[in-house]
Amino acid sequence: EVQLVQSGGGLVQPGGSLRLSCAASGFPFSSYTMSWVRQAPGKEREGVSCISSNGGSIKYADSVKGRFTISRDNAKKMVYLQMNSLKPEDTAVYYCNARLNWVNYWGQGTQVTVSS
Repeated sequence: EVQLVQSGGGLVQPGGSLRLSCAASGFPFSSYTMSWVRQAPGKEREGVSCISSNGGSIKYADSVKGRFTISRDNAKKMVYLQMNSLKPEDTAVYYCNARLNWVNYWGQGTQVTVSS
């Protein structure tokens, strides 16, 4: 059974930090591009960051560059999103995504709320 199980998230004050984790199982993790996608209330899903299968290529949305860091551990089948200097506009449900060609798997989503 394919699973992407997310953890982390929660409520944090502006300027704070959070780390999201995503544990994969049931598919060849090291072959898949991994991404973090978020969806704020009333808005469309937005790609936040992605990392290639071997970690050699990383991309970030302009809105999070310099603040967020994506990483992966293929041995542990984990992907992470370190979020620093959080802003209220980062409030959203964050999803972990695994992609290979036309195959997509999604995590269950985790709420991140940035508020004082």
